[in-house]
Amino acid sequence: RDERNQSIIVSGESGAGKTVSAKYAMRYFATVSGSASEANVEEKVLASNPIMESIGNAKTTRNDNSSRFGKYIEIGFDKRYRIIGANMRTYLLEKSRVVFQAEEERNYHIFYQLCASAALPEFKTLQLGNANYFHYTKQGGSPVIDGVDDAKEMLNTRQACTLLGISDSYQMGIFRILAGILHLGNVEFASRDSDSCTIPPKHEPLTIFCDLMGVEYEEMAHWLCHRKLATATETYIKPISKLHAINARDALAKHIYANLFNWIVDHVNKALHATVKQHSFIGVLDIYGFETFEINSFEQFCINYANEKLQQQFNMHVFKLEQEEYMKEQIPWTLIDFYDNQPCINLIEAKMGILDLLDEECKMPKGSDDTWAQKLYNTHLNKCALFEKPRLSNKAFIIKHFADKVEYQCEGFLEKNKDTVYEEQIKVLKSSKFKLLPELFQDEEKILSPTSATPSGRMPLSRTAVKPAKARPGQASKEHKKTVGHQFRNSLHLLMETLNATTPHYVRCIKPNDFKFPFTFDEKRAVQQLRACGVLETIRISAAGFPSRWTYQEFFSRYRVLMKQRDVLSDRKQTCKNVLEKLILDKDKYQFGKTKIFFRAGQVAYLEKIRADKLRAACIRIQKTIRGWLMRKKYVRMRKAAITIQRYVRGYQARCYATFLRRTRAAIIIQKFQRMYVVRKRYQCMRAATIALQALLRGYMARNKYQMV
Repeated sequence: RDERNQSIIVSGESGAGKTVSAKYAMRYFATVSGSASEANVEEKVLASNPIMESIGNAKTTRNDNSSRFGKYIEIGFDKRYRIIGANMRTYLLEKSRVVFQAEEERNYHIFYQLCASAALPEFKTLQLGNANYFHYTKQGGSPVIDGVDDAKEMLNTRQACTLLGISDSYQMGIFRILAGILHLGNVEFASRDSDSCTIPPKHEPLTIFCDLMGVEYEEMAHWLCHRKLATATETYIKPISKLHAINARDALAKHIYANLFNWIVDHVNKALHATVKQHSFIGVLDIYGFETFEINSFEQFCINYANEKLQQQFNMHVFKLEQEEYMKEQIPWTLIDFYDNQPCINLIEAKMGILDLLDEECKMPKGSDDTWAQKLYNTHLNKCALFEKPRLSNKAFIIKHFADKVEYQCEGFLEKNKDTVYEEQIKVLKSSKFKLLPELFQDEEKILSPTSATPSGRMPLSRTAVKPAKARPGQASKEHKKTVGHQFRNSLHLLMETLNATTPHYVRCIKPNDFKFPFTFDEKRAVQQLRACGVLETIRISAAGFPSRWTYQEFFSRYRVLMKQRDVLSDRKQTCKNVLEKLILDKDKYQFGKTKIFFRAGQVAYLEKIRADKLRAACIRIQKTIRGWLMRKKYVRMRKAAITIQRYVRGYQARCYATFLRRTRAAIIIQKFQRMYVVRKRYQCMRAATIALQALLRGYMARNKYQMV
């Protein structure tokens, strides 16, 4: 109606139902609008869900189908508001889950789907087995989700891939890489001494990994246990300890998975790409919810940072901008207090904030999690009310988020922010004979884009979330130095710009309880969530405020149909005032600002109903007139046709009658002459007979007379 792009922002805590709500919204658009072509684009849009869930969702202690990445899907429409395509942006995949899961948690669904389908003939070459056999899928001790059949889910994933144009050969390539990651996790190292290690000869998991990846066993075994160091003058190869080798193996597995994830997102976007010009779009944001666990690390920090930004966007839209506009328009208003989380965001992203200090520590040659923690304490402790230090730890910090206090463990922050993977291992993979694998790394030498992990293996963001300029010589190496935190901050800013450029709509998902129990409602927990995400203040401001507003020109253009000609004045403002006073008798239901008219809840709907009724009456009148005109035209046409038919029929009948008369006259004449002929013939016969009789009689009489004489 308003000719503006829309965004639906689905938010809530982890496990509150955001992913399902986003799927329902997308299903609604697909059902209502349909597609602009026979390509069934809306089916493809919906088919992206099972694929992205299988590779990006996992079971956590709070949620059996938790999104471990954020996604923003733009559904494109043409001028007739039919779906023509879509585009997906992804944010911060939780790569660490590939190699580690906490107790009662699972790796990404796709791994368990593969293991459940291991008996299929086409999967025999992958040499898979039970999920409990693989190190990367058994750590959580919970390989099965109640009520979920992983083998059936694999069928759904494959069908969705086929619908999106990912061929069977590419699908098998994807499964081959995923199986290789599982086998890589089972590779074991034996210590030679404290600074070096080795892999047992003909180690079965590594042999299977190399066969699946199409790389040389000796090369991969060598570079898993060694690294290359380059100095200003020379390059030399250095053995690494068992612990470093395990970390390098895990970093490689995470890097392969992240690049595969990006490759699949790219192919999904290509399948959903619009072939015609996009007129407008509706964006659906499904992003990870606020999280707090027993141990919170870098991933939870980034997730909660994203939720702070989304909460700020909500506050800006609903509270700050709303109340500022009332002040600017000089509407009588009493300010409503709300929680402003800008100080918390400043603590995280401002200069000398947590991310800034983390990036600075990553650049230090001997930087560590401990020294970074000390810098945090020195910079923020007792200076920022939202930052605290735990009593019994020097390696953790507490942030007071809008939803709750969260204690973060500093261990692993630096490594995850840098998240390095050894270049030599990547080179081995690039030399693979397996066609798909080099494709995953073909952009490695190019300038970093937000969805492509670099040789340093950073977490992927969205390929479309950041649009870098063309690379200049020497620029790529500079780009490679960007940390995960830096990239994530940039992509969040761009996401906020996109959301602010559209009309946002909010879906707040409320979690009924923390134990994943059905039909169990914890009232205190629900109220806590409502209060934390600003819903209670939203209700207050909606009840007291004016949620709808029009400029005077917009109001005039929209509701001109409700005005009579004599109501229209040259002064638009006065015209609108005069009309509103007639339409809405209660003057408390609206307010006139300097440039806009403000309406309380429900008033625009009331005006829309009056407008719709007026348009309906006008429509009926137009229909009546048009139908009368059409029927009249039809009648005139039928009358003209009837007269023409009558004329021809009467002419035909007259001609037939004339012919009948001519034939009748001819028959009479024929009858007359025939009868005359018959009568004359009979007369002549009778005359001749009479004359003959007379002659005979007269002769007889004459003879008798003569004889008597």
